[in-house]
Amino acid sequence: MPHHTHGSDDGHEHSEPEAGHVHESVDDGVDARDDWARRRRKGIPTDKQLLVVACMDERIPVEDALGLSLGDAQIYRNAGGKVTDDVIRSAALTTQYFDTTEIIVVNHTDCGMMSASDEDIVAGFEAAVDGDLDDIDLDPALPELNIGDASIAEWVRMTDDIDAACAAQVEYLENHELIPDDVTVTGYVYEVESGHLRRPGERVAEQVNERV
Repeated sequence: MPHHTHGSDDGHEHSEPEAGHVHESVDDGVDARDDWARRRRKGIPTDKQLLVVACMDERIPVEDALGLSLGDAQIYRNAGGKVTDDVIRSAALTTQYFDTTEIIVVNHTDCGMMSASDEDIVAGFEAAVDGDLDDIDLDPALPELNIGDASIAEWVRMTDDIDAACAAQVEYLENHELIPDDVTVTGYVYEVESGHLRRPGERVAEQVNERV
């Protein structure tokens, strides 16, 4: 079937550009949905090849703060955004088998993990179990993994300085044997008072409100 032509001011006839076949765009959509549904089985990494470890605090808009969309990253959230044994387990799996090449730790100001002393935390747990913590299973999902000789306070991991904690967790991930050396690890502190990220130790308010 001939292409349609149209005239022009110079009197010549020009062919209209040939349109793509509809089935091609439909097939692209079908393939994309299949990739989305089976990306783990197909070995497709996250769009940014990124794992984020962040606090579970409801004020932290992790995706917005980092400019992420659905599919860009795996996000692990817990109390304090702490690099616990299970974070290491997840980080080791995703970097070794899911092609993740970057880890970002997001801690934040006014964190609940800074709101009480170690003694108060232990006392609260003791009150919850009528005073005896020795028989409490702290790792019910994986009972073979336990805190050993660590104290309850060490297990909870309260924080004294959020900037120091963030930097320490980055260093811990960088040096862990199960995390490949070529994985990039970065840490940020989210300021709930400003709604922005900053690097650990870079408290802008102190620099702009104190005389040099």
